[in-house]
Amino acid sequence: MSDLIRFGLQIPYFTYPGVGSAELFESIAAQAVAAEESGFDSVFVMDHFFQLPWLGRADQEMLECYTLLAALAARTRRVRLGAMVGGVTYRNPAFLAKTVTTLDIVSGGRAIWSIGAAWFEQEHDAYGYDFGSFGQRFEKLEEALQIVKSMFVNHSTSFSGKWFSVDQAYNVPKPVQAGGPPVLIGGTGERKTLRMVAQYADACNVFGGPDQVRHLMGVIDEHCERIGRDPSTICRTRLGGVVVAPTTAEAWSVIERRFGAPYESLPPDVQARIRDSQIVGDPDTVREQVSALLDAGLDGLIFNLASAPDTDAIRYTGEILAPVLNRK
Repeated sequence: MSDLIRFGLQIPYFTYPGVGSAELFESIAAQAVAAEESGFDSVFVMDHFFQLPWLGRADQEMLECYTLLAALAARTRRVRLGAMVGGVTYRNPAFLAKTVTTLDIVSGGRAIWSIGAAWFEQEHDAYGYDFGSFGQRFEKLEEALQIVKSMFVNHSTSFSGKWFSVDQAYNVPKPVQAGGPPVLIGGTGERKTLRMVAQYADACNVFGGPDQVRHLMGVIDEHCERIGRDPSTICRTRLGGVVVAPTTAEAWSVIERRFGAPYESLPPDVQARIRDSQIVGDPDTVREQVSALLDAGLDGLIFNLASAPDTDAIRYTGEILAPVLNRK
């Protein structure tokens, strides 16, 4: 399933100057439509209730992801839709199986179930979700994977675990996609996350530059060998930002507008995050860096754009990168 995701768009923030609540969805939908028309094959939104610290203030706009994805399903026709990535602590897994199944039906078979162990403790404290320990969250993730994957294919599911129990939980109707929506596990933990990728997932999503990606892909291969799975059946993706413009100077000006200051004057930790997560430059520079990531063992790349909600920037990015990513 290495062609599951080649070229994805993530929409990570919803704070747009001059756009209020009444106009917000139309602005988001326009981005999804622009992506679909420009060669992107998937659209993702974050599963968070607060904005992330490095993207804005905690009290800035953030929409609930599955309600938003279902609405985007009605505005698009081809792109796959999913969270990037969901937090296992936010929903009972049986309820989550029903939610993702509903998205698959509403979208005509385009849902991806993207899930991870969750990490944003501030959200949990504010909304009353149990954050628990690192190990506990991964125990919950593994139990949820078993419950949801069973509910995708079985008429009823019973499961009794340490954290979750279901007793003849029905999932009717079934998802449109045979076997259920593809399962994507996000994260880079080598012992827990990537082992679960090998055991349960159709796809993974990681972070980092080519050297880090190459190492993580090797870890996945080792886990696959240990359990006897063909590693080529896992679609391998990376999430990061991209800013492409006719000139490198124009591309960096987008970064400066997004962060409100020249790169050189930003705090060191913000500079480091930009370096680690953003591809910035003219078309040749960006294509070169994208090719390096693909050569490190990825099947596809998922991008967010610092210029959101600029649909022209989405279309330009598609024009530059769709020929590179869709031919891999």
